[in-house]
Amino acid sequence: MPIAVLALTAGAFGIGTTEFIIMGLLLQVAEEMRVSVSMAGLLISGYALGVFVGAPVLTLATRRMPRKLVLVALMGIFTLGNIACAIAPDYATLMAARVLTSLAHGTFFGVGSVVATSLVPADKRALAIATMFVGLTAATLLGVPFGAWLGLAFGWRATFWAVAAIGIVAMLVLVAFVPGHVGRQDSAVSLRDELAAIFKPQVQLGFAMTVLGFAGVFTVFTYVQPILTRVTGFSDAAVSPILLVFGAGLAIGNIWGGKLADRGLGRALMLTLAGLAAVLVVLAPALVSPVAVVALLFALGVAAFATVAPLQLRVLEKAGPEGQNLASSLNIAAFNLGNALGAWVGGLTIDHGPGLAALPLAAAGLTGAGLVLAAISLRMDRRRVLAPV
Repeated sequence: MPIAVLALTAGAFGIGTTEFIIMGLLLQVAEEMRVSVSMAGLLISGYALGVFVGAPVLTLATRRMPRKLVLVALMGIFTLGNIACAIAPDYATLMAARVLTSLAHGTFFGVGSVVATSLVPADKRALAIATMFVGLTAATLLGVPFGAWLGLAFGWRATFWAVAAIGIVAMLVLVAFVPGHVGRQDSAVSLRDELAAIFKPQVQLGFAMTVLGFAGVFTVFTYVQPILTRVTGFSDAAVSPILLVFGAGLAIGNIWGGKLADRGLGRALMLTLAGLAAVLVVLAPALVSPVAVVALLFALGVAAFATVAPLQLRVLEKAGPEGQNLASSLNIAAFNLGNALGAWVGGLTIDHGPGLAALPLAAAGLTGAGLVLAAISLRMDRRRVLAPV
């Protein structure tokens, strides 16, 4: 695999780490900024909403620019945003810095996919994209637990300084190894055709499935630190290794979900969303058992990332060739809107509902709604096949 693709992997690792890192630092951030845990959780919502807005806007705005220039500029934004997080004097500034950082996220993955496929032969394009996304999986498997440990040992600001350093390294590697001529998007598809494709009813249903399905994950994962320490009774030091277990589940689920989608996309969509909802339901009564919680968080990691490939492929399939670029970017935005929705619902459950222990059931309700939409979408497919011509 060309070293330029590995450079993209480094960038994906940094972006993935900064997206999720706050989840292992909620209590420290809340204490220093003198806000509630649910308010600290909104730092995840702010980031996700920034991705939701920034991904389609920046993808369209940069569609004719040199891809290397775009990638380097995005990593520059990412690095400056993390430095701003590290030095933020108050909650409002920290929120603004998180939103700034988030603007690089969706477009980096969209543009990075174009560049990765242009660097390899046609029969290795999927492998090139998968290699880039290994960075995101590695972020959840290694970056987030390490960041949580670093924050516990040296303060949460040290974690953002470390992520900013990753951004600088990734930017230098991109400058050094990504050829300047690759990945230009000189597509013959007009903007009007792209926009028409994403407004197809089945594509809109796909976006809604992604939002609701993944919102269930983040209703729980946003508040995993206080759940583990205040409900289950783990020490602060135990959070990092438990997050490592969750990350291992993500890596396995990513592969498993892809294989399921290759065998049958509709069936994979139903099985993965149903499996995710089931794990969340079982997690609720198990929160009092440390052993059961660790096992179920591993299962939650598997179930969560098993949904990613089917949800992404469903949108691409329904958008058609003329809308795949924009649809892909928007579905990444939809995942992040789900993150924001989950963090918000979790905060409401904590502050105005039954509390931390009820988060898995609230999460299961959101994912269950995504499952219902999937069933409706697949039923629409069957009706179209059976309809007389």
